[in-house]
Amino acid sequence: MKILCVFGQHNYGSPERGEGYEYSNFLPALRRLGHEVVFFESFDRSCYVDFADLNLRLLETVQREAPDAILFVLMSYEIWLETLTTLRESSGAVLISWATDDSWKYEQFSRYVARPFDVYATTYPEALRKSQRNGHSNFVLTQWAADAQQLMEPLPAADCRYEVSFVGSAYGNRRELVQQLAQRGIAVNCFGHGWPNGPVDTARMRGIIRESVISLNFGDSGLLIQGARLGRNRQIKARNFEVPGCGGFLLTETLESLGDFFVPGREVVVYEGVDDLANKIRHYLDHPAERDAIAFAGHRRTASAHTYDARFRELLEDAARLTARRPSRAPRIDFARFSDHVRRHRANRWLMPLKWALLVPCWMIWGRQRGPRAARRFLFELSWRVAGAHTYTCAGYPGRLFYKES
Repeated sequence: MKILCVFGQHNYGSPERGEGYEYSNFLPALRRLGHEVVFFESFDRSCYVDFADLNLRLLETVQREAPDAILFVLMSYEIWLETLTTLRESSGAVLISWATDDSWKYEQFSRYVARPFDVYATTYPEALRKSQRNGHSNFVLTQWAADAQQLMEPLPAADCRYEVSFVGSAYGNRRELVQQLAQRGIAVNCFGHGWPNGPVDTARMRGIIRESVISLNFGDSGLLIQGARLGRNRQIKARNFEVPGCGGFLLTETLESLGDFFVPGREVVVYEGVDDLANKIRHYLDHPAERDAIAFAGHRRTASAHTYDARFRELLEDAARLTARRPSRAPRIDFARFSDHVRRHRANRWLMPLKWALLVPCWMIWGRQRGPRAARRFLFELSWRVAGAHTYTCAGYPGRLFYKES
């Protein structure tokens, strides 16, 4: 099968943030399964003039390559709904989306863009339940995993270089948790965007995990509005599988459904609150034999059940089953018709006055660097709440006004 992968080579399209997770994990797994893989960059804004250029180039790639399946990882409104509909109707390819962060993105994103896809894979059980209530029949439940080719057996605690480490970007409450541990006499070696050590490449990340007595996972992704109340947003992340896969000992925040994949206390260890975290760090630093037994058990479980080879084999089988009755055909994309969407995206004499009306107050409050990002965020948050799916079309205002900041 020829599979066109549409996402970014680097995190958030920025080389400074290091190699993208999907790029370094999904492509090798698909190739190991025997598929021909073609990559299309969709995160890096420097590759295109605007979103119209990006969408046209994607259609041209599909026309030229004639893939059997197209695997998307979407950030936001970079791929228009009109483009997805065109591909669904005219490409002959199976459309698959791997959704990220559906614990908070389902309401503002996935429920609006899922319909053109044959398979919409989510890692969040509640998103699956919501999709069924919203009338979507194409959602399937999957989960993050580890790279089968990069599995490494754990080192004994006595041979580790770091006592406690964390690899990941510094956002949400992560800095605060690390500071609270420092106040309790526990130093955490942190690596990633926003930390003094900076980002590390995938190979170095795996080495840090394996050489750490304890690898932390902070499952909190910020605040989430749940009905009429404000709650914490916790979700299973790729790190929950990467750490034991790379030979690490995982100490993670308590997460819904984690018990479906590991046995807490035997294959990974969970904590609830910073005091419990600090106590468990001290316990396993003082009891290396217990730490080693859990690290080896978690590694065995990951190697046997939680690799991307297994995940994508199952996902592609689901896609084949759902699309078994669709006749295969070569792409026949109507570019003349699509040019109407390009014109709608670019032509509007009120775009620049609107952009300046948003930019000027944001510049005054947040400065020239952060101001444009704040203006884009304000417009996006307003747009998806008021305009819904229109936000993700060629005529959506966030994409038309703030290409580089998106």
